Amino acid sequence: MTERPLRTLRITPYMWAAGLEGSISPFQRGPTMHVEKSFSDVMDDLNFGGFVNVWGRYDRFVFSGDVMYVDTSDGHGSGPLPAMQIPGLGVPIPAGASVDAKVDSKQFMATLQGGYRVIDTPQFTLDALGGVRFWHISNDVTVTASHALIGSRSASHGESFGWVDPVVGLRAFVPVTEKLSLQGQADIGGFGAGSDFTWSVLGTANYVVTDRLSVSAGYKVLDVDYDSGGHVYDTRLSGPVLGATWRF
Repeated sequence: MTERPLRTLRITPYMWAAGLEGSISPFQRGPTMHVEKSFSDVMDDLNFGGFVNVWGRYDRFVFSGDVMYVDTSDGHGSGPLPAMQIPGLGVPIPAGASVDAKVDSKQFMATLQGGYRVIDTPQFTLDALGGVRFWHISNDVTVTASHALIGSRSASHGESFGWVDPVVGLRAFVPVTEKLSLQGQADIGGFGAGSDFTWSVLGTANYVVTDRLSVSAGYKVLDVDYDSGGHVYDTRLSGPVLGATWRF
C-alpha cells in the first residue's frame, strides 16, 4: 500500500468481530435495558451484517466513507418487573409481572467525511477531516406479559428513529516497509446536535499483496450516547477487524 498517487480510490469490505455493551430502550419511553454481549453472543443473534469503507483522494483533498448495517434478533425473558406501559398491550403491566420479549433490531450507520491533507511526506501523512454520521435504528418488539391481574397478554410494536451527528477527525498513515504500513483514524462528534457524544477509533496494519490488492488487520471502537424524545441508544461496539482493499 502506498500513499503517493495524487488520485486514488480504495474500497474495503471488512469483517468486524465486535462485542456490544451499553443501554438501550427498544421503544419510546420504554424501560431502558443494560446490554452486554460478546462477539459470539452477537453472532448467535445475527441475521445479517455488512461493513464497507471507502477512501478517495484527489491531490490534497480527501474523502472518507464508512457504512455499517446489522440485522439481529434477540429473544429473552425477564421478570418480575416494575409497573410499565408497553405500546399495543392495551393495559398497563402491573408491578411484579413476568415479561417475555423478542426484539428484532436493524441498525444502519454511515459516516461521511471530507478533508485536506495537511502533512504529505514519504514518511508520514496526516489528513484533517470533517463531516456527518447518520444513524437509523428500527426495532420490532413482541411482548408477552403474565400476571394474576391481567392474565397473559401479547402484543407487537414497531418503532424506528434516527439522528445525524457532526463529526471531526484525523487520519494518519505511516509506511514501515515497501509492503507494510500502519494506519490510524479517529473522530469525535455529536456535541448535543444529535447524540450527546460519539467517537470512533480505528487502527490497522496493512500489507500489499498486489498493485491493486492489500489486506489489513486491526481494532475498531465505535461509541455513541443518544438519549432524546424517549429513545435511548447508549452503546459501544468494539473488536478486531479484518479487511481486503481494492485500489482503483
